[in-house]
Amino acid sequence: MQKILVLTTGGTIASHKTENGLAPGMADDVLLSYFDVPAEVQLSAESVMNKDSTNMQPEDWVTLADRIRNDQDDYDAFIITHGTDTMGYTAAGLSYLLNGIDCPVVLTGSQVPLGMDETDAVRNLNDALTFAIKTPLNGVYVVFNGVVIAGTRAIKTKTKSYDAFESVNFPYIAQVQDGELFNLFEPDPNDKVMPSELKLDTNVFVLKAFPGLQPEIIDYLGEHIDGLIIESFGNGGLPFENRNLVPGIARLTDAGIPVIITTQILQEGQDIYLYEVGQQVAQAGGISVGDMNTEAVVAKLMWVLAQTKNMDTIKVMMQKPIAHDLDFV
Repeated sequence: MQKILVLTTGGTIASHKTENGLAPGMADDVLLSYFDVPAEVQLSAESVMNKDSTNMQPEDWVTLADRIRNDQDDYDAFIITHGTDTMGYTAAGLSYLLNGIDCPVVLTGSQVPLGMDETDAVRNLNDALTFAIKTPLNGVYVVFNGVVIAGTRAIKTKTKSYDAFESVNFPYIAQVQDGELFNLFEPDPNDKVMPSELKLDTNVFVLKAFPGLQPEIIDYLGEHIDGLIIESFGNGGLPFENRNLVPGIARLTDAGIPVIITTQILQEGQDIYLYEVGQQVAQAGGISVGDMNTEAVVAKLMWVLAQTKNMDTIKVMMQKPIAHDLDFV
């Protein structure tokens, strides 16, 4: 008998109409009734929180991770129902907090609430259950619209369509259809890479580069944060002529504040050494994270900073593949 625990957090999947718009509020037993549970499976549910995922915070990732850790020996898998807007962040956060876990943790949700016409929730719930029961893989995954995505690679790319999530810069793990699991790609084992306390340093900032960005903002941010993530142009480039951003990066690095360089471009990652505009950034101390997506970079930096403030260790950990989050730097 396989034992699966469903942890509910709210989100669209559990929402109903109110005078102020859709808001979560479905009882766990009602949500549980939409699963088609095989005889050999014992399925139970517990409400951990009841939020629109816009209101989800890193502290909620810790709450979920703690709940899973505490009951890991009692269940064969966990399913988390979650709103779609920040599901990618939560999936990434749990991938680090639970790195090395020896069971599957599956996040799912829906674009249309349960109980409404044309809902995609029933399919997603049962696809998540199919994957949880049948996969030999451990670690954190997102199951949505019939596809399985590594937790550090799931990005929401659509606001209304059922195929809301894509696996960016990484193969889809599997497809699920009518209760059958079709494996597409077998990732490397989700080995534990470092002991992890269940804590995060949320004092980070994401700065999107744009033409006209004033360099002074970097020094201002350096007075208030523990880590900076810059979404660069293209392959990691930032301006170094008029409105030169490079000296500010060097000053933050010298002050022991890591500056992580990712790219605004969704596909194919970055090669920070390809152009002079990227090499200048790297020479100033910017830490390239290759083909990672912003959701994973944010969660990983929060996690790493909570473990250490040593700049050399931060660089090593940010550039070390964890839970399938990057292939190259």
